[in-house]
Amino acid sequence: MTKRESMTTKTEQELSKLLADTRALLRTERFAAAGARPKDSNSPKKFRAEIARILTEQSARSLSSGSATRSA
Repeated sequence: MTKRESMTTKTEQELSKLLADTRALLRTERFAAAGARPKDSNSPKKFRAEIARILTEQSARSLSSGSATRSA
């Protein structure tokens, strides 16, 4: 799991790939938990938090780039 500080250093492409990978892991974890008892019952929460961090960083970047072009 990556923290917000490391999110700011990633490029847009890296963030998009990380988002897709994390969503795939969450999906896999959900389906695995439906069939048997999960090893770590808290892992879906961790994946959702990771997805939220990525989306927050992407949103912040789009807002900052949008405001930079409007003020110029």
